[in-house]
Amino acid sequence: MKPVKVGLLGLGTVGTGVVRIVEGHQEDLASQVGSPIVIEKVLVQNKGKSRSVSIAADKLTEDPWDIIRDPEIDVVVEVMGGIALTKEYILEALERGKSVVTANKDLMALHGPEILAKAREHRCDVLYEASVAGGIPIIRTLVEGFSSDRITKVMGIVNGTTNYILTKMSQEGASYPDVLKEAQELGYAEADPTSDVEGLDAARKMTILATIGFRANVALEDVSVQGISSVSKEDILYAKRLGYEVKLLGIAERQDDLISISVQPTMVKQTHPIASVNGVFNAVYVYGEAVGETMFYGAGAGELPTATSIVSDLVAVVKNLKLGVNGKQGSLAYKEKKLKTDEQISSKYFLLLQVADRAGVLARITQVFADYEVSLESVLQQPTPGNPDAEIIVITHDANKAAIRKVLDSFESLDVVHKVKSVYRVEG
Repeated sequence: MKPVKVGLLGLGTVGTGVVRIVEGHQEDLASQVGSPIVIEKVLVQNKGKSRSVSIAADKLTEDPWDIIRDPEIDVVVEVMGGIALTKEYILEALERGKSVVTANKDLMALHGPEILAKAREHRCDVLYEASVAGGIPIIRTLVEGFSSDRITKVMGIVNGTTNYILTKMSQEGASYPDVLKEAQELGYAEADPTSDVEGLDAARKMTILATIGFRANVALEDVSVQGISSVSKEDILYAKRLGYEVKLLGIAERQDDLISISVQPTMVKQTHPIASVNGVFNAVYVYGEAVGETMFYGAGAGELPTATSIVSDLVAVVKNLKLGVNGKQGSLAYKEKKLKTDEQISSKYFLLLQVADRAGVLARITQVFADYEVSLESVLQQPTPGNPDAEIIVITHDANKAAIRKVLDSFESLDVVHKVKSVYRVEG
């Protein structure tokens, strides 16, 4: 049996995991695809560096074109990261008839439609399961498992770093700066954590999930993004007291072919399954018109969980190669993108207000909500001993985003409202 030859771009944590699985599971892989799968060449930055996996020196290269332009290589697996150069390598590989497996969420969020169009043009596959939620097979589930259903909502914890931080804040009462520092020391957060804590990483993943789930080309700029850096111990405490947990959620919704996508700290009812997803774990909740509610949970990162998704994609590509059907999958994004306006985006909201502690204040505040037709589910006034101000907690019924913005603008000029301390979406 002629082996299928693979070129591996990158040998970091995930690339090392790919080598371990491919070499350690040869019998299983060969039984699935009908021939051995061989890692023929590996792109590294330094061929002389010592590594935790054994690879023959003649298989290592520091030149990516040694892999891209090698006619013997059937499939390129990209785990090197980056955008501009990586895009160039992938497009060239596709033009040369090589299918591609990638874990690159940044690249697929920004240039996915162009790359997938190039793949169809040259009858190649591009699979990218590992770009979202590590070892959770969520992309394949959306593409295949929900192919006969209409997805109305995808809601998920898709960034382990922020979930770890919020979990520690909730369980230990720690402050955001202290937990972030600990996460950096443990390797869960980068030295520059901006992409994670400001929601950018989650936004890229939600771009991919929304594109697949709603069959429309969603762009990164279509995602409304807010990170967790402003979440305080006080917010967490009030949430728990009211029966909620604070999670950074990606939320993509569709109603009557109008869609909205956001990433934001959200108060989730403690009875909702996603509220109990803690630490670095990820979870994606999918609502289908036919199937109802489903949830997918697991490791969102790490060497072997992510590598497992990559090798699963590799198996799928090789099966298509054997059948001669690479590049025959239909377009995932065949619908026109229609975004909701702020008037059409609706949810419950939590507001924490610092107000003057005197008679008539509550009436003036509730009148502002009434002016913009925002009805209230609950109002709670908290005494603040030693402070001339009081704190008022408001949870609204479903209200549109534009109305809430007008309420907040009105509070800016209302003398009895001294500060809007927190505003969160409420789910579950």
